[in-house]
Amino acid sequence: MKWEGNRESDNVEDRRSGGSGGGFGGGGGLGGLLGALLGSKLGVGTLVVALLGGWALGINPLTILGLLSGEGGPAPMVQQAPAQRPPADDRMARFVSTVLADTEDVWTEVFKKGGADYQQPRLVLFRGATSTACGQGQSAMGPFYCPADQKVYIDLGFYETLQKQLGAPGDFAQAYVIAHEVGHHVQNLLGISEKVQEARGRASKAEGNALSVRLELQADCFAGVWAHHANNARQLLEDGDVAEAMNAAAKIGDDALQRGSGQSVVPESFTHGSSAQRQRWFDKGLKTGSVKACDTFSARSL
Repeated sequence: MKWEGNRESDNVEDRRSGGSGGGFGGGGGLGGLLGALLGSKLGVGTLVVALLGGWALGINPLTILGLLSGEGGPAPMVQQAPAQRPPADDRMARFVSTVLADTEDVWTEVFKKGGADYQQPRLVLFRGATSTACGQGQSAMGPFYCPADQKVYIDLGFYETLQKQLGAPGDFAQAYVIAHEVGHHVQNLLGISEKVQEARGRASKAEGNALSVRLELQADCFAGVWAHHANNARQLLEDGDVAEAMNAAAKIGDDALQRGSGQSVVPESFTHGSSAQRQRWFDKGLKTGSVKACDTFSARSL
């Protein structure tokens, strides 16, 4: 992916010098979360729901676990150092800033053509845990978007998980992750997220999951829309980039994650979509560059 030398976004907050630390070995990272889950009195199935539910909904899995066990209450909030810009010599932070800037350029133009103004989200870099307007965010949740504060949150250690544990390496795979979360921001601006949330409140669990799948697949499609326009404008794609993104989409499909956790594949429990579905909708956005083509809610077949 040709990204070096391109504009970097000013909408990046670096909170990595504060918080609980953690990463993958500390109490705030994946190891700490799994330890807390395994130490609970709930069954394995419930633990999987808590972990996958957190990834799906952008909610701290420990909070979900507390609600499921009847303990209730949010996890303790983590004190953070004041937000600051990433250091200039931090290559990964520069990469994320550049990808965010590219999404800003693309979506500003797309909204402009539609007669609207694009409101740029902020992106927060953190380690271990961080406070958000949606509750406490943790590394183990993976990257997520909080509509209440219009911010994308990511612990850059997730990219190590993406590469080494999920088998999805490559800089364009990493860019796809950011573009997907920005896709949720676009949905928020368009009022789609709110409508889905309202509909889920009236739906059964299975129906609510199905709505979540369509929301997530649309965000995948929007990620493809970004890649389409960014490549047309700046020729950023290199050989193998699309394959990286498609591989990443496959590795984080609900069926792949369920198999990877040793569980049976249960389509009714999907919240993000299968590997094939995630690939299909990213590819549709990439090939068409059309927001209208990403109408997963009207699609008869996903």
